[in-house]
Amino acid sequence: MRQTEVLTRYKAWADELILSALSSLPDTELTAPRPIVFGNLLRTLNHAYQMDHVWKCHLLGKPHGLTTRNPKECPELKELIVGQRSIDEWYVNYADATAENELEEIVEFEFIGGGTGKMNRRDILVHVVNHTTYHRGHVAGILYQLNVSPPVTDFPVFLRDISDGT
Repeated sequence: MRQTEVLTRYKAWADELILSALSSLPDTELTAPRPIVFGNLLRTLNHAYQMDHVWKCHLLGKPHGLTTRNPKECPELKELIVGQRSIDEWYVNYADATAENELEEIVEFEFIGGGTGKMNRRDILVHVVNHTTYHRGHVAGILYQLNVSPPVTDFPVFLRDISDGT
């Protein structure tokens, strides 16, 4: 399996673990103000999901329609879980279906905050995985503050689990 295929599967696996852990929290904990960049757990998850959407649109050459990295509208956790699972599946399928030479293709885009950028498709996929990992770390930090042990989402654990078939 190519690295992009492994990484997108890792992202889907880790997202599922963190979303499942948050499913047991009351809505008041999900939306309570927190000392994290997007203000609460739910908005942090929504940011990660929305940025997954933005990068998907960049890969497809379509407009994403967002003007901010922190949209006012924020779905409830159940809706966000459905959306995150769907977009994670899209990334897994995209990585599987994209030929090696296509991964080197340059994608030009505009940053939400202004300015232009360009990256190859492989680097976009790596960024999507890293970006979500970063924000899962924020979520895990808040869970520790709530005396809730976050799930272990380390990459080596994922590799162990997939090699064990668990």
